[in-house]
Amino acid sequence: MVLENFEIGIIGAGDMGMLYARRFKQAGYAVNICDTPDRYSELQAKYGHLGLNILRDGYAVSRRSDFIIYSVPAVNIGRIVEEYGRATKMGAIVAGQTSVKTPEIQAFEKYLPDDVHIVTCHSMHGPNIDTKGQPLAIIRYRSDDKHYRMAVEALSALESRVIYLTYEEHDRITADTQAATHLSFISLGTAWSLQGYHPWLNPQFISGINNVKVAMALRIYASKWHVYAGLAIMNPLAKKQLQCYVESMTTLYKFMVAGKHQEFRTLVHEAADFIFGRERSHKKILLDDDILDQLSLSQVPKEQSKPNSHLSLLSAAVCWYKMGMSPYDNLICQTPPFRMWLGIVEYLFCHEGMLEESIETALSDRYTQAEDLVFYTAVTGWGQCIELGSFEGYRERFEKTAEFLSHKLEEGKDLSTMIIKKLTDRNEPN
Repeated sequence: MVLENFEIGIIGAGDMGMLYARRFKQAGYAVNICDTPDRYSELQAKYGHLGLNILRDGYAVSRRSDFIIYSVPAVNIGRIVEEYGRATKMGAIVAGQTSVKTPEIQAFEKYLPDDVHIVTCHSMHGPNIDTKGQPLAIIRYRSDDKHYRMAVEALSALESRVIYLTYEEHDRITADTQAATHLSFISLGTAWSLQGYHPWLNPQFISGINNVKVAMALRIYASKWHVYAGLAIMNPLAKKQLQCYVESMTTLYKFMVAGKHQEFRTLVHEAADFIFGRERSHKKILLDDDILDQLSLSQVPKEQSKPNSHLSLLSAAVCWYKMGMSPYDNLICQTPPFRMWLGIVEYLFCHEGMLEESIETALSDRYTQAEDLVFYTAVTGWGQCIELGSFEGYRERFEKTAEFLSHKLEEGKDLSTMIIKKLTDRNEPN
């Protein structure tokens, strides 16, 4: 049902803002949208045919809209709400579409008029995935029942799978599911860049779960850097997860190079038992061979593949174990990268022969240990950048790696989108 005489405003005409604008317009709503004033003419020329009300700035959007959504980078949310918040229509509903809710709520509290209702949201996927069937967090922070119901009804136009959370729960779950996941994928990209080779030409990255690593790393590097920087640096709960991942990898790598084989095996198997149980031959719920075989960018024949230690995956399991956290508890708020990440960790640990090969390669293969040293260096470098809260450093590292991988980014994004859609379709109720 479309709410009558109800205009939706979107401040920020980036990829996610335009995804929302199209969905709301298709549902039958009047949509007011803007970006920075210098993009006004560009937006009119580019999107004028869509039937959107393209306005000059956030003042114009805020004054006439009944439901205003700030679709801006998390790093900018405070500045932008400070500028436009005072123009909010009396009694309107305001939401944000940032991936970190603590600074967003703080900005709303500080700069929005008291008569404004705050019902915020977060589509937990990127702009290249249709909103239908994907998780959407709805967060009631300050609203009466009438306006809360109106916000939920308007957001139903996205046809997403709704999860109702507090903003604190949202930030905890996104920290648990996204912080270490993103760190792993971006560090893989940096490690490849540092060594000057592309993974689709390396025999260690040409089959099975290695294809997922490559495709998801490319997917992230095909996106905007600020999406990942905001979550890592601004989420107050993410640093604990990131620190644990770095420490877990450090422990495993020290065991590898120090020849502490039994300690390495014991820690990996303790993590496996904690997360997956002692009996791990059950049917996998996330990934199977049919899906994995469709995901490949490799230019090397499959029969030439070489063993991989999968140190990034072993470290993820040890991190969850040390934090006493079951990753399955967070599938309610899964993002596509997390679902794929958990899927390949699960695939490795639930195939006994593959896990043993991974452990043996990590402990005995000197070439792999040298490769893993570069990955370890990349992880610790990203960890230090995030710990320092350096947005500029994050941007420089991200864009440098993206440039190295640039000629495969779109292909990797397309492949990962295909797999994510297959996973979504497979898990929808009949």
